[in-house]
Amino acid sequence: MERSENNHEKIWTRDFIQIVFANFFIFLGFQMTLPTLPLFVKELGGSDQWIGIIVGVFTFSALLFRPYAGRLLETKGRRYVFMLGLAVFVISVGSFAFITSIAFLVFWRIIQGFGFGFSSTASGTIATDLIPPQRRGEGMGYFGLAGNLAMALGPALGLMLVGKITFTALFLICATTGLIALLLSSTIKYKEVEQSPHKTTTIKFDIFEKTAIQPSLLLFFITFTFGGIASFLPLHAAERGVAGIETYFVVYAIFVMLSRIFAGKIYDQRGHLYVFPPGVILITVAMFLLMWLPSTTILIFTAAIYGFGFGSVQPALQAWAVDKAPDNRKGMANATFFSFFDLGIGVGAIVFGWIAQQYGYQFIYFTAGLSVIASLFLYIYLMVRARFQRRANV
Repeated sequence: MERSENNHEKIWTRDFIQIVFANFFIFLGFQMTLPTLPLFVKELGGSDQWIGIIVGVFTFSALLFRPYAGRLLETKGRRYVFMLGLAVFVISVGSFAFITSIAFLVFWRIIQGFGFGFSSTASGTIATDLIPPQRRGEGMGYFGLAGNLAMALGPALGLMLVGKITFTALFLICATTGLIALLLSSTIKYKEVEQSPHKTTTIKFDIFEKTAIQPSLLLFFITFTFGGIASFLPLHAAERGVAGIETYFVVYAIFVMLSRIFAGKIYDQRGHLYVFPPGVILITVAMFLLMWLPSTTILIFTAAIYGFGFGSVQPALQAWAVDKAPDNRKGMANATFFSFFDLGIGVGAIVFGWIAQQYGYQFIYFTAGLSVIASLFLYIYLMVRARFQRRANV
């Protein structure tokens, strides 16, 4: 509590800057593998369905371990979970460099999911600890910018390098980014574990924070689109004869940054009603434009509106998920949020792998567009229900 009082309005403390950069390097290494792993799978002789499985098994592994990470954050502490996750991430990604079969790739993707699930859940919770509560939407926007910037630059960098160096060298570079994050994190002053009388004693079935379910469920339908973007967009663009896939990810990064400038502040001042619906509309339009994809111009325009939409929606939903959780459940709220994040990507990747195999890449983005529309209808339902409940309680 002393940290909040001493830094009443200050977000950019030394510790916060370090966790932001650590988060950037975690996601950079991970995102560099997303568009390049499908190419690696093809080189190993795998099909489109195997691509979906390789992406999906990672996210389901992260999903499985995130609740344990959330619980350990409150019992073992932030440093323990974060450092363990980063170490496992570095070892697993480095192991990709020596893989010669699909079976071993599946195994190490499961291990990578463990490391990424622990480290990314911990980093979000650590950031929450460091941000003044009254500026949480703005602060999480800045924190999320690091991950989303890496999410944009990583694929572009990976695709650029894969044509110039071997997959072995590429995966060793990705592991090095995780090592940089580990070094950056070693001097952060972490919040100590609090022994709260309100802390749950339920261990076996304590896997979600119920106050975070609504925003996390909305996020599921949004991140469902990610499997189609990261895993299959390079292949889809090549099939359509559309150039500029590296530029797509750079433009996406720029517009994510633009959205972060004000989206968090709007959430803090006006709430998610002024952030979520406009962002979802932009993402929906982007999906249907990718289904069409007649030219590089449309590809780049899609990058802009997708980046602006997702860059606005994701931090607002994360702040929403954390805000309503009790102080001793912030870690579990972040774990719940990212579990649904992973679930959306994992389900999307496997579904899109099957769709690509059966119907072609174009139908991936039609399905993704329907998923985003579903999130908007769910949001409207939740808001209407909440209004009726408030009236009933008056």
